[in-house]
Amino acid sequence: MTSVTVYCSSSRHVPVKYFEAAAELGTALAKSHFHLIYGGNRVGCMGALADAARAAGGKVIGITPQLLVDQGIADEFCDEFIVTSGMRERKALLEERGDAFVALPGGLGTFEEIFEILVAKVLGYHEKPIIFLNVSNYYDPLLAMLDHGIEQRFMKPSIREAFSVAETVNQAMEMLHDAGARHSLKHDARASDASAME
Repeated sequence: MTSVTVYCSSSRHVPVKYFEAAAELGTALAKSHFHLIYGGNRVGCMGALADAARAAGGKVIGITPQLLVDQGIADEFCDEFIVTSGMRERKALLEERGDAFVALPGGLGTFEEIFEILVAKVLGYHEKPIIFLNVSNYYDPLLAMLDHGIEQRFMKPSIREAFSVAETVNQAMEMLHDAGARHSLKHDARASDASAME
């Protein structure tokens, strides 16, 4: 597991604590040698995330649609910068390039992106880790809504197993490292089984 896709806000107007969490995550990912995959904008928490990852020596890969490039908010300092024709292509690449997903607090775009990833996992399209980074309990109402959906039988209780919730960046990083270790064990087991069959 080498790359982590992070979903977050590009708003300039959110409280400072969310900028600080984004920067802390960017630094932690870089120090753990994870490549950062993100939405490719240089403003808001996106900018704080990418700048911190770069400052800590990490590789940053930005993916953004032409519309946002035209608005002048694209991050020109990414190690790899991909411009897509639209949002759907952008979301597909963010999913494809990431080995795991972390959702920092965000708005409609973040909700849309992380829920698309969550639905895909529930349906069995992938088995990648999904982490909600619940800074200052931001996601509490959303998590309560999921519980309500389960109680009302719109969702299966197994959805709770499809994602993890971290209260701090350190917790999120521990979850990523644990997921990476489990992935390595699975890979080694499959390789061993394959060699035994030869």
